[in-house]
Amino acid sequence: MTDKEQIESLREELREHNHKYYVLDNPTISDYDFDMKLKQLQELENRHPEFHDATSPTLRVGGDVTKNFNTVVHEHRMYSLDNSYSKEDLEDWEKRIQRILGDVKVEFTCELKYDGASISLTYKKGELQRAITRGDGFQGDDVTTNVKTIRSVPLRLEGDYPAKFDIRGEIVLPFEGFAKMNAERVANGEDPYMNPRNTAAGSLKLQDSAVVAQRPLDCLLYGIVGEETGITSQWQMLEKAREWGFKVPTVAKLCKSTSEVMAFVNQWDTNRHNLPYETDGVVVKVNSLQHQEELGFTSKSPRWAMAYKFQAQQESTFLREITYQVGRTGAITPVANLEPVLLAGTTVKRASLHNADQIAKFDIREGDTVFVEKGGDIIPKIIGVDFTKRPQDSEPTVYIDHCPECGTELDRPEGDAKHFCPNYYGCPPQITGRIQHYISRKAMDIEGIGGETVELLFKEGLIKNYADLYTLTKEQILPLERMAEKSADNLIKGIAESAKIPFERVLFALGIRFVGETVAKKLARAYKDIDALMSTSEEELTAVNEIGERIARSVTEFFQNESNREIISRLKGYGIQFSLSEEQLENRTDKLKGMSVVVSGVFETVSRNELKKMIEDNGGKVSSSISSKTAYLVAGDKMGPSKRTKAENLGIPIISESEFLEMIAVDGK
Repeated sequence: MTDKEQIESLREELREHNHKYYVLDNPTISDYDFDMKLKQLQELENRHPEFHDATSPTLRVGGDVTKNFNTVVHEHRMYSLDNSYSKEDLEDWEKRIQRILGDVKVEFTCELKYDGASISLTYKKGELQRAITRGDGFQGDDVTTNVKTIRSVPLRLEGDYPAKFDIRGEIVLPFEGFAKMNAERVANGEDPYMNPRNTAAGSLKLQDSAVVAQRPLDCLLYGIVGEETGITSQWQMLEKAREWGFKVPTVAKLCKSTSEVMAFVNQWDTNRHNLPYETDGVVVKVNSLQHQEELGFTSKSPRWAMAYKFQAQQESTFLREITYQVGRTGAITPVANLEPVLLAGTTVKRASLHNADQIAKFDIREGDTVFVEKGGDIIPKIIGVDFTKRPQDSEPTVYIDHCPECGTELDRPEGDAKHFCPNYYGCPPQITGRIQHYISRKAMDIEGIGGETVELLFKEGLIKNYADLYTLTKEQILPLERMAEKSADNLIKGIAESAKIPFERVLFALGIRFVGETVAKKLARAYKDIDALMSTSEEELTAVNEIGERIARSVTEFFQNESNREIISRLKGYGIQFSLSEEQLENRTDKLKGMSVVVSGVFETVSRNELKKMIEDNGGKVSSSISSKTAYLVAGDKMGPSKRTKAENLGIPIISESEFLEMIAVDGK
């Protein structure tokens, strides 16, 4: 046998043993024998670098160092899930589904919700190409080198896999491995890690992949996205993923009703503590992928999935003091400062009290013993008061009526739960908060400057708004505390580089209330430049997909303010991008302006997502449900009969894929 043949034989044998041990939990070789074969393969590969293979089992040991994790845009957005906490929540969700789908039988898949770090793995021709963290759902960090060290992640697939697809899952740290890691840390005189979830997430961002390889991380997969996968249901998706070599939990059930779903939930709410991983609920999904496509998404979540959260862990502790924070929009948030308490693996010292109504609802007072839980096992919140321990001299909480930072009298708009400081241009935390938002990673991503530096620049009188950043000079900032020459150079360079940031992120960076990343993208696509957006009306704004009256009012009020217009004028002068690029404007028209279009079914020439993009690129609004305002129903194969019936009853034109493409063709092409 030649060295090349021996290398290929060892690789194939080690891949099989790796799959049996880490995925199937059914080893057929001792650890010693496995290590000896791996060592033999490493020696052969070192002698023959010409036979390099990116999927070789030797890569599992790590060794590459990543100094900077590149940010990568997800080809398919990673959405978050809506949560439910009761059977009534699930039943209401089911009713909403049936209203959209009509009189069809809906099946559900139930899977446990494992508490780890979300990951998206991209495979091409059966080989792992890239591993990206969830990030903000639109983009995440490339952690491929570290993920390749996780033994349950297949580097090469088996079977009838699609040519290209993404598969989503959770990187988790089993309880047994977590306990072993902590025992070693304590023995070495180090502090133990607090919980498996944060430790797993932190492991993915370690610079040395050899250190990651030593950690007993696992990867549990649950969802495939991509074109032409040949999969028609979530249940089939789970089965296929297992066949291809992925570690897919076997704890799952196909249910025909929400009653069956609740039986699954109740079973695992009790038995989850016997599992080797952390779980915090059950994910319920509509099983049919065709139904999933018809149901679509909101701006944040799929309509076809729901996370049923298990009862959160609760503890009681002493409330020392209620303080008040001022956000960048002027919103006042009351905060409970607590006697530190260990809750779901982390030490909790503070909890949001949300607003005055929440304090009054629970009659929360300083000096109370309060019950604290982590909402969804993540965010601490106070859920009640132990009145048996309330001091006799206790006084009701009187909510503040003046800003704790600038002393301005607070305002509470009608219908709003929060109080606001109206001193928009004079209240220090509002000013610095807006600038900190402007420089943040998801906005202008200005390197070399952080929150503390913003505070310092403001305190020294060098900046009063984010336009002032572009007037800073090296000579001005060098004398500042902890500002060396290299730091000053990086800050000035980072500010200059921000002129390359595209329009939709600039729009988000402006900090308009209710305009998050998704809304900013919608507005940028609809109006194409800042001047068109500044001159539009509330009524015109509400015609844009997913823009309601509240957002429209906030946008128009922002641009009506003379100070904001002046700042934007200055930013234009500094070269900031306030219009879509020529590349982004390509193939965009107003042919569907003001029209609401529903897309349903399976298409041949282009995908559903491409169709939706075409509608938006041509000025239209994509809707998931048919109403009297619907301009067209674009009907593909296997479209639900309820949509067709409703469209026919309302007299909505039903057009084919080819008719739609002909309708939007540029210059008749």
